[in-house]
Amino acid sequence: MEQLAGSPEAQLGGAICALGTDEFAAALYRWLTLSYDIDNTTMLAYFQARKPQVLFTQSREPKVHERLEVDYLSGAYLLDPFHDLHVRKVPSGLYRLRDIAPDAFLRNEYFAAYYRRTTLIDEIAYVANPAEGVSVHVCLGRDASSGRSFSPRDMELAQKIAPIACGLCEKQWGGLSSSGDYTDAALTQRLIDALQEQHRIGLSPRQAEVALLILRGHSTVSIALRLDLSPQTIKVFRKQLYRKCGISSQGELFSLILPLLAE
Repeated sequence: MEQLAGSPEAQLGGAICALGTDEFAAALYRWLTLSYDIDNTTMLAYFQARKPQVLFTQSREPKVHERLEVDYLSGAYLLDPFHDLHVRKVPSGLYRLRDIAPDAFLRNEYFAAYYRRTTLIDEIAYVANPAEGVSVHVCLGRDASSGRSFSPRDMELAQKIAPIACGLCEKQWGGLSSSGDYTDAALTQRLIDALQEQHRIGLSPRQAEVALLILRGHSTVSIALRLDLSPQTIKVFRKQLYRKCGISSQGELFSLILPLLAE
Protein backbone atom coordinates (compact mmCIF):
# COMPACT_ATOMS: atom_id res chain seq x y z
CA MET A 1 0.00 0.00 0.00
CA GLU A 2 2.91 2.35 0.73
CA GLN A 3 4.21 1.84 -2.81
CA LEU A 4 0.75 2.54 -4.22
CA ALA A 5 0.56 5.81 -2.23
CA GLY A 6 3.60 7.13 -4.11
CA SER A 7 2.47 5.98 -7.55
CA PRO A 8 1.43 8.22 -10.47
CA GLU A 9 -2.11 6.87 -10.15
CA ALA A 10 -2.29 7.89 -6.48
CA GLN A 11 -0.93 11.36 -7.27
CA LEU A 12 -3.45 11.73 -10.09
CA GLY A 13 -6.16 10.95 -7.58
CA GLY A 14 -4.70 13.62 -5.32
CA ALA A 15 -4.81 16.17 -8.14
CA ILE A 16 -8.44 15.32 -8.85
CA CYS A 17 -9.30 15.72 -5.16
CA ALA A 18 -7.51 19.09 -5.12
CA LEU A 19 -9.60 20.54 -7.95
CA GLY A 20 -11.13 23.85 -6.96
CA THR A 21 -8.51 24.50 -4.26
CA ASP A 22 -5.22 26.40 -4.06
CA GLU A 23 -3.42 23.06 -3.73
CA PHE A 24 -4.29 21.89 -7.23
CA ALA A 25 -1.26 23.24 -9.13
CA ALA A 26 1.22 21.63 -6.74
CA ALA A 27 -0.74 18.36 -6.82
CA LEU A 28 -0.79 18.44 -10.63
CA TYR A 29 2.98 18.92 -10.70
CA ARG A 30 3.51 16.01 -8.28
CA TRP A 31 1.52 13.74 -10.57
CA LEU A 32 3.43 14.87 -13.67
CA THR A 33 6.84 14.44 -12.05
CA LEU A 34 5.98 10.85 -11.16
CA SER A 35 4.80 10.20 -14.70
CA TYR A 36 8.15 11.23 -16.28
CA ASP A 37 11.23 13.20 -15.16
CA ILE A 38 10.78 16.98 -15.04
CA ASP A 39 13.21 19.59 -13.72
CA ASN A 40 10.85 22.58 -13.49
CA THR A 41 7.43 23.96 -14.23
CA THR A 42 5.96 27.36 -15.04
CA MET A 43 2.18 27.44 -15.08
CA LEU A 44 0.82 30.57 -16.77
CA ALA A 45 -2.51 31.95 -17.88
CA TYR A 46 -2.44 34.07 -21.04
CA PHE A 47 -5.11 36.68 -21.68
CA GLN A 48 -6.08 38.97 -24.54
CA ALA A 49 -5.33 42.50 -23.41
CA ARG A 50 -3.20 42.11 -20.28
CA LYS A 51 0.00 40.43 -19.21
CA PRO A 52 0.08 36.75 -18.22
CA GLN A 53 -0.71 35.57 -14.70
CA VAL A 54 1.68 33.18 -12.96
CA LEU A 55 -0.30 30.31 -11.46
CA PHE A 56 2.53 28.17 -10.07
CA THR A 57 6.30 27.72 -10.39
CA GLN A 58 8.73 25.08 -9.19
CA SER A 59 12.37 24.46 -10.10
CA ARG A 60 15.58 22.88 -8.85
CA GLU A 61 17.72 25.47 -10.65
CA PRO A 62 17.09 29.04 -9.32
CA LYS A 63 18.03 30.65 -12.64
CA VAL A 64 14.96 29.17 -14.35
CA HIS A 65 12.63 31.76 -12.79
CA GLU A 66 15.16 34.42 -11.84
CA ARG A 67 14.04 36.87 -14.56
CA LEU A 68 10.43 35.76 -14.92
CA GLU A 69 8.86 38.85 -13.37
CA VAL A 70 11.43 41.44 -14.50
CA ASP A 71 11.86 40.36 -18.12
CA TYR A 72 9.21 37.91 -19.26
CA LEU A 73 6.06 39.27 -17.65
CA SER A 74 7.02 42.89 -18.28
CA GLY A 75 6.85 42.46 -22.05
CA ALA A 76 9.21 39.77 -23.40
CA TYR A 77 6.31 37.27 -23.41
CA LEU A 78 5.03 39.05 -26.53
CA LEU A 79 8.02 37.58 -28.39
CA ASP A 80 7.58 34.05 -27.00
CA PRO A 81 6.57 31.03 -29.13
CA PHE A 82 4.19 29.81 -26.41
CA HIS A 83 2.40 33.18 -26.37
CA ASP A 84 2.08 32.82 -30.14
CA LEU A 85 0.16 29.59 -29.51
CA HIS A 86 -2.28 31.63 -27.43
CA VAL A 87 -2.60 34.25 -30.16
CA ARG A 88 -3.27 31.54 -32.77
CA LYS A 89 -5.83 29.87 -30.48
CA VAL A 90 -4.40 26.40 -30.99
CA PRO A 91 -6.35 23.34 -29.82
CA SER A 92 -5.69 21.97 -26.33
CA GLY A 93 -2.83 19.49 -26.25
CA LEU A 94 0.91 18.97 -25.85
CA TYR A 95 3.39 21.25 -27.62
CA ARG A 96 7.21 21.20 -27.67
CA LEU A 97 9.24 24.39 -27.96
CA ARG A 98 11.60 23.01 -30.58
CA ASP A 99 8.60 22.13 -32.78
CA ILE A 100 6.73 25.44 -32.51
CA ALA A 101 9.62 27.96 -32.42
CA PRO A 102 10.42 30.02 -35.54
CA ASP A 103 13.29 28.77 -37.69
CA ALA A 104 15.89 31.24 -36.36
CA PHE A 105 14.69 31.23 -32.73
CA LEU A 106 17.88 29.71 -31.29
CA ARG A 107 19.93 32.45 -32.98
CA ASN A 108 17.78 35.42 -32.04
CA GLU A 109 18.39 38.03 -29.37
CA TYR A 110 15.35 37.12 -27.27
CA PHE A 111 16.65 33.58 -26.91
CA ALA A 112 20.12 34.86 -26.01
CA ALA A 113 18.89 37.50 -23.57
CA TYR A 114 16.19 35.46 -21.81
CA TYR A 115 16.03 31.74 -22.57
CA ARG A 116 19.75 31.08 -22.30
CA ARG A 117 19.80 32.64 -18.83
CA THR A 118 17.15 30.21 -17.63
CA THR A 119 19.49 27.26 -18.46
CA LEU A 120 16.51 25.53 -20.12
CA ILE A 121 17.60 22.75 -22.44
CA ASP A 122 14.18 21.48 -23.49
CA GLU A 123 10.61 22.61 -22.83
CA ILE A 124 7.15 21.22 -23.45
CA ALA A 125 3.75 22.57 -22.48
CA TYR A 126 0.23 21.33 -21.96
CA VAL A 127 -2.00 24.02 -23.44
CA ALA A 128 -5.57 24.17 -22.14
CA ASN A 129 -8.36 26.54 -23.13
CA PRO A 130 -10.56 26.94 -20.05
CA ALA A 131 -12.46 30.08 -21.11
CA GLU A 132 -12.97 32.46 -24.02
CA GLY A 133 -9.79 34.48 -24.57
CA VAL A 134 -7.84 32.51 -21.94
CA SER A 135 -5.28 29.77 -22.36
CA VAL A 136 -3.41 28.03 -19.56
CA HIS A 137 0.07 26.70 -20.27
CA VAL A 138 1.66 24.13 -17.99
CA CYS A 139 5.25 24.47 -19.17
CA LEU A 140 7.57 21.66 -18.13
CA GLY A 141 11.30 21.90 -18.61
CA ARG A 142 14.64 20.20 -18.54
CA ASP A 143 17.43 22.53 -17.43
CA ALA A 144 21.03 22.58 -16.20
CA SER A 145 20.07 20.57 -13.10
CA SER A 146 19.76 17.42 -15.23
CA GLY A 147 21.51 18.53 -18.40
CA ARG A 148 19.37 16.45 -20.74
CA SER A 149 16.43 16.73 -23.13
CA PHE A 150 13.16 14.85 -23.00
CA SER A 151 13.61 11.38 -24.48
CA PRO A 152 11.29 9.79 -27.06
CA ARG A 153 9.82 7.71 -24.23
CA ASP A 154 9.24 10.85 -22.14
CA MET A 155 7.43 12.45 -25.06
CA GLU A 156 5.35 9.32 -25.62
CA LEU A 157 4.23 9.32 -21.98
CA ALA A 158 3.64 13.08 -21.98
CA GLN A 159 1.46 12.78 -25.08
CA LYS A 160 -0.45 9.82 -23.65
CA ILE A 161 -1.61 11.75 -20.59
CA ALA A 162 -2.19 15.06 -22.40
CA PRO A 163 -6.01 14.75 -22.49
CA ILE A 164 -6.05 14.19 -18.73
CA ALA A 165 -3.69 17.09 -17.95
CA CYS A 166 -5.54 19.50 -20.23
CA GLY A 167 -8.95 18.40 -18.96
CA LEU A 168 -7.92 18.97 -15.35
CA CYS A 169 -6.56 22.43 -16.17
CA GLU A 170 -9.73 23.42 -17.99
CA LYS A 171 -11.79 22.32 -14.99
CA GLN A 172 -9.53 24.09 -12.45
CA TRP A 173 -9.18 27.41 -14.23
CA GLY A 174 -12.54 27.67 -15.97
CA GLY A 175 -13.34 30.72 -13.84
CA LEU A 176 -10.63 32.87 -15.42
CA SER A 177 -11.87 35.56 -17.77
CA SER A 178 -10.43 37.86 -20.40
CA SER A 179 -11.76 40.99 -22.05
CA GLY A 180 -10.82 42.76 -25.24
CA ASP A 181 -8.96 41.15 -28.07
CA TYR A 182 -5.30 40.67 -28.92
CA THR A 183 -4.14 41.36 -32.46
CA ASP A 184 -0.67 41.72 -33.91
CA ALA A 185 -1.97 44.79 -35.74
CA ALA A 186 -2.68 46.49 -32.40
CA LEU A 187 0.76 45.58 -31.07
CA THR A 188 2.37 46.85 -34.28
CA GLN A 189 0.55 50.18 -33.94
CA ARG A 190 1.55 50.42 -30.29
CA LEU A 191 5.18 49.96 -31.30
CA ILE A 192 4.90 52.59 -34.05
CA ASP A 193 3.37 55.11 -31.65
CA ALA A 194 5.94 54.46 -28.92
CA LEU A 195 8.92 54.78 -31.27
CA GLN A 196 7.55 58.04 -32.63
CA GLU A 197 6.75 59.48 -29.20
CA GLN A 198 9.91 58.45 -27.39
CA HIS A 199 12.57 58.35 -30.09
CA ARG A 200 11.12 60.36 -32.98
CA ILE A 201 11.46 57.29 -35.19
CA GLY A 202 8.75 56.93 -37.82
CA LEU A 203 8.19 53.34 -38.97
CA SER A 204 5.67 52.14 -41.48
CA PRO A 205 3.32 49.32 -40.41
CA ARG A 206 5.26 46.87 -42.58
CA GLN A 207 8.61 47.89 -41.08
CA ALA A 208 7.20 47.49 -37.56
CA GLU A 209 5.80 44.06 -38.49
CA VAL A 210 9.23 42.99 -39.74
CA ALA A 211 10.85 44.26 -36.54
CA LEU A 212 8.58 42.12 -34.34
CA LEU A 213 9.04 39.03 -36.50
CA ILE A 214 12.82 39.43 -36.40
CA LEU A 215 12.72 39.62 -32.61
CA ARG A 216 10.49 36.54 -32.42
CA GLY A 217 13.15 34.53 -34.23
CA HIS A 218 11.98 34.41 -37.84
CA SER A 219 14.54 34.30 -40.63
CA THR A 220 14.19 36.42 -43.76
CA VAL A 221 12.64 33.47 -45.60
CA SER A 222 10.21 32.76 -42.74
CA ILE A 223 9.13 36.42 -42.58
CA ALA A 224 8.60 36.43 -46.35
CA LEU A 225 6.35 33.37 -46.11
CA ARG A 226 4.41 34.82 -43.20
CA LEU A 227 3.81 38.17 -44.92
CA ASP A 228 3.41 36.67 -48.41
CA LEU A 229 6.28 38.75 -49.79
CA SER A 230 9.58 37.90 -51.46
CA PRO A 231 12.75 37.45 -49.35
CA GLN A 232 14.34 40.32 -51.29
CA THR A 233 11.49 42.63 -50.28
CA ILE A 234 11.98 41.63 -46.62
CA LYS A 235 15.68 42.44 -46.90
CA VAL A 236 14.75 45.92 -48.15
CA PHE A 237 12.35 46.45 -45.22
CA ARG A 238 15.03 45.25 -42.82
CA LYS A 239 17.61 47.70 -44.20
CA GLN A 240 15.07 50.54 -44.00
CA LEU A 241 14.20 49.54 -40.43
CA TYR A 242 17.82 49.50 -39.26
CA ARG A 243 18.57 52.79 -41.01
CA LYS A 244 15.58 54.58 -39.49
CA CYS A 245 16.42 53.26 -36.02
CA GLY A 246 20.11 54.12 -36.40
CA ILE A 247 21.20 50.57 -35.55
CA SER A 248 23.21 47.82 -37.20
CA SER A 249 22.37 44.63 -35.29
CA GLN A 250 19.51 42.57 -33.92
CA GLY A 251 20.91 43.11 -30.42
CA GLU A 252 20.45 46.86 -30.78
CA LEU A 253 16.94 46.33 -32.14
CA PHE A 254 16.09 44.19 -29.13
CA SER A 255 17.46 46.80 -26.70
CA LEU A 256 15.46 49.53 -28.41
CA ILE A 257 12.12 47.72 -28.66
CA LEU A 258 11.84 45.56 -25.52
CA PRO A 259 11.37 48.52 -23.13
CA LEU A 260 8.60 49.79 -25.42
CA LEU A 261 6.79 46.44 -25.27
CA ALA A 262 6.97 46.59 -21.49
CA GLU A 263 5.03 49.84 -21.55
